[in-house]
Amino acid sequence: MKIHLITIGDEILIGQTLNTNAAFIGEKLTDIQAKVISTTVVGDSREAIINAVDNAFNSEAEMILLTGGLGPTHDDITKKCLVEYFETTYVKDEETLQNIKAIFARRGREVTQANQDQALVPECATILKNSEGTAPGLWFEKNNKILVSMPGVPFEMKSILTNEVIPRIIEIRPPKNECIKIKNILTTGIPESTLFERIGDIEEFSGHTKMAFLPNQYGVKLRLTTKGKDESEALNNQTEVEQRIRALAGRYIFGTNDENIEDVVGRLLIDRDLTISVAESCTGGLISARLTDVSGSSSYFERAMVTYSNGAKVEHLQVDEDFIHQYGAVSLEVARQMAEGVRAISGTDIGIAASGIMGPTGDTPGKPVGLVYIGLCDEKICTAKEFRFNGTRKRNKERTSQAALEMLRRHLLGIPYDE
Repeated sequence: MKIHLITIGDEILIGQTLNTNAAFIGEKLTDIQAKVISTTVVGDSREAIINAVDNAFNSEAEMILLTGGLGPTHDDITKKCLVEYFETTYVKDEETLQNIKAIFARRGREVTQANQDQALVPECATILKNSEGTAPGLWFEKNNKILVSMPGVPFEMKSILTNEVIPRIIEIRPPKNECIKIKNILTTGIPESTLFERIGDIEEFSGHTKMAFLPNQYGVKLRLTTKGKDESEALNNQTEVEQRIRALAGRYIFGTNDENIEDVVGRLLIDRDLTISVAESCTGGLISARLTDVSGSSSYFERAMVTYSNGAKVEHLQVDEDFIHQYGAVSLEVARQMAEGVRAISGTDIGIAASGIMGPTGDTPGKPVGLVYIGLCDEKICTAKEFRFNGTRKRNKERTSQAALEMLRRHLLGIPYDE
């Protein structure tokens, strides 16, 4: 099935909000062998919305998926535009109204008239239940084509797409007698170009798998799309490619699919019955935040200290003041002492620390913006490693936190960190 996406919202056009809905929809549709052939983004105006819908109906698309503009405020005009386009009228959907009332009752609030009006739906539409919010999805059929309108709020859209839309698509157009498997292999600590040099072009030996390199601030995601005549063949083909990738770049692979490195590190700490404490300077608590984003982290995370000033490092972590004067707060020596200090104070198995220059100011001769030192200490070793990043202040903090977690992951697995 060929599908056209329409995303509605001024906030997306002006770059205030990322269009994450399109990415999620594209991924889920690919899983059922539906093909997104084009996408359009328009603002919150009647003319733009109606023109986008009309153009989509006159294209080769068999289905149009539309997100945004179904809320209760004055700028949410999508439903009004669709009523006009399909030349229909409004009717009250009692099930939607009861859902709205139940949501407001759980919140201990009175239902506003604007929210009650969300139960007024186009008469010619099939209602798609929204279990996460007040605006229902709407399913229209015209000229042998389908248009589905969903809320722009991501978790509401995801619920309607997953529970209502995709099952209907599968019923209308069952997947072909072919299996497509998608798997993401997650790497960190290696640039995209270097990773490509290591792996090469897998299509040279594997005509059944396509690979895409997708870099982000944390590393490079390798998306494998593999075909087979059935699930078993597709999985076997995919495993063959994955084994080759792991043989060439295994030390940089920390997970697959939707895993985060903090989840991986958390499991390793639990499996080894180890505890950890963190001392942060330049990252301001980001490493600790990511470690504690994991459910159950209280079993291994003992404490964190944000020692931003030199005085705090000396007072709370027992960093040698002479070291700070001699080497600077951003140095291997100080990062090592920070890790050693937080471990000693907290009594944990491992201490990890970070000190660096995040920018855009703060650099000195020989110590540029992006220079970072990460220290790690346990009962056997106390070490530190230098990193150099190049980005905005926020991006440098994110990359530092990733490098710290990757250094910890490799330490727990006994993988050398010599690159």
